[in-house]
Amino acid sequence: MNVPALSVILPNYNHAKFLPRSLTAIVRQSVQPLEILVIDDTSTVDSVEVIKSFAKLHPVVQLHHNERNRGVVPTINRGIDLARGDYLAFAAADDEVAPGFFEKSLTLLAKHPEAALSATITEFHEAHTGVNWLWGAGIVESPTYLSPARMVGCERKGKFYIPPNSVIFRTSALREVGNFIPELKFCCDWYAMYVAGFRHGICFVPEPLAIFHVQANSYYHKIRRDKAEYRTVLELLLERLHQPENRAALGFVREGGSLFIYGIPMLKLLLSRRAYRHLITPTFLRKNLSHSAKLFLKNHSPAFLVNFYLKLSGNRKSTATGSPQNLHG
Repeated sequence: MNVPALSVILPNYNHAKFLPRSLTAIVRQSVQPLEILVIDDTSTVDSVEVIKSFAKLHPVVQLHHNERNRGVVPTINRGIDLARGDYLAFAAADDEVAPGFFEKSLTLLAKHPEAALSATITEFHEAHTGVNWLWGAGIVESPTYLSPARMVGCERKGKFYIPPNSVIFRTSALREVGNFIPELKFCCDWYAMYVAGFRHGICFVPEPLAIFHVQANSYYHKIRRDKAEYRTVLELLLERLHQPENRAALGFVREGGSLFIYGIPMLKLLLSRRAYRHLITPTFLRKNLSHSAKLFLKNHSPAFLVNFYLKLSGNRKSTATGSPQNLHG
């Protein structure tokens, strides 16, 4: 089967030490993308030289420079504007993809062109704590298309999560939801994935084909530590979800309790706003409180105990290269 054309977008800002790992994993894929657009956000010379060296060896790598520092979300959106592929993958300099990621994802998407996106299981590696876990296992047993209704069914059972670094978007579906909205900051990918997914359905490949290296000073963690800014972003997310064009998607979000991922801050915000209290359902409360408790224990327990628990509960691989066990998100 011929697979559709894929554009890979990789924003970069002074990631010289991470780029070789990320770019090597991309250019070694069994199915090559149409283009790898590296958008440099005014980095120092070291990063640029690394990118240029890859471009010399792999013509598919294209370097584009921002004329000024724009920040990560506008930089990604510039890549979307430049992209020519029917599908879009978003790489991060400090993450990587496993062999077969493009081939398996695009093959499934070719069979289900109605899907907004495809995702896979992701391995999360938290370098600063030594905790490693899987997100997305247990959703399905084989490569599958999930309709919006089936997505909600998995959500209600606590078996659904879209790992953002494993996503390949249908370009038209992403543009339909406004690409990545800068004002939503760390929520912009969640909004795009879930709104597009609840409009068109998604594909899911139940294999760990993406690796996310969690950094202590990541974009998300910096904002998460600022409680006022975190709340402001969540308020903007709720405003977007309640716009008329998102009425159907919001119904699925409510039914599946999808906002659980934002923990206690989201619960407090929903309680404080009468217009949003309809989102506090038994499913949301169960998932939110369970997720918040797990996060608290992870953040306040020794790494060896957390990893031991994750292994017992099936949230880790059985071996470094083995197959994942079930994960109930």
